[in-house]
Amino acid sequence: MILLRRLLGDVLRRQRQRQGRTLREVSSSARVSLGYLSEVERGQKEASSELLSAICDALDVRMSELMREVSDELSLAELAESAAAGEPAPVREPVPAVSGSVRPMLNSVSVAGVPPERVTIKAPAEAVDVVAA
Repeated sequence: MILLRRLLGDVLRRQRQRQGRTLREVSSSARVSLGYLSEVERGQKEASSELLSAICDALDVRMSELMREVSDELSLAELAESAAAGEPAPVREPVPAVSGSVRPMLNSVSVAGVPPERVTIKAPAEAVDVVAA
């Protein structure tokens, strides 16, 4: 089962680590306890929208960017879960880019005929679109 709080925590941790910042620095800037921020990053606590806003401000990251990365991680996790269960991946139309945003397109890769236990999907640090064909 995919837990949104775990994906969100993973993305928050990566954002913080990319900046070379400690939990203590971010918790102080966001005005949240170090222990609670640690639990959010580990996916043990659900963060409120107010808390997420404070953490994003402390990290100087737009909440929409954070949520986009979480959404991309969720798409990959769902695709991997479907592949592991032997289910065909749902086909969807690509979402057009919003004016002013840049989202790179990647080449498609087919995993048809590959046993599900042999499929591993790893996401790069930047956002990606996953479209099943």
